[in-house]
Amino acid sequence: MRSGVFILSVFAVCVAHAGDTPPGDKAPAKTVAAPAEGQTLVGAGAQLRPTQGQSAAGSLNFVAEDHGVRVAGIIEGLTPGAQHGLHIHEKGDCSASDASSAGPHLNPTGKSHGGPKSGARHLGDVPNARADAQGVAKVDVLIEGATLRSAQPSDLAGKAVVVHEKADDYSSQPAGNSGNRIACGVIE
Repeated sequence: MRSGVFILSVFAVCVAHAGDTPPGDKAPAKTVAAPAEGQTLVGAGAQLRPTQGQSAAGSLNFVAEDHGVRVAGIIEGLTPGAQHGLHIHEKGDCSASDASSAGPHLNPTGKSHGGPKSGARHLGDVPNARADAQGVAKVDVLIEGATLRSAQPSDLAGKAVVVHEKADDYSSQPAGNSGNRIACGVIE
């Protein structure tokens, strides 16, 4: 077993629950069962950095599961109480000041944009992230059909995850009318 992959998976579980403890309190230790004999956990992470003039940032972890990839983590600096579009984009490039270098949504099957319950959707169409009253969103979602480190068109490794200024309406084409890109991170 690759120990770095297991450590990343343990980190993903801890990050997913990082907001469960009030500020200033020590979080109780989290325990995670070791993978079954012969099983290898596959994971990756993305550090979200704000685009020019924005303040959103955070850390997301990606862990392969049976039917997709689980994304879990925290995004801060969002509009309090608002929903924000969250998408996987084709290119693992956040170098442009507005994150336009990340390209369009990941869409290896050529489907129309949609929401999490749509029959047809881009693979990169992820449910909106809802910020709490402090502007913090806890993310924990399964992207069904996605893979990780598989070298298939559905592979999220090497792509970018982008946070948008507004909620995705899940219907406007081609990308849900979710506004400017306010944070971007490469899935590594």
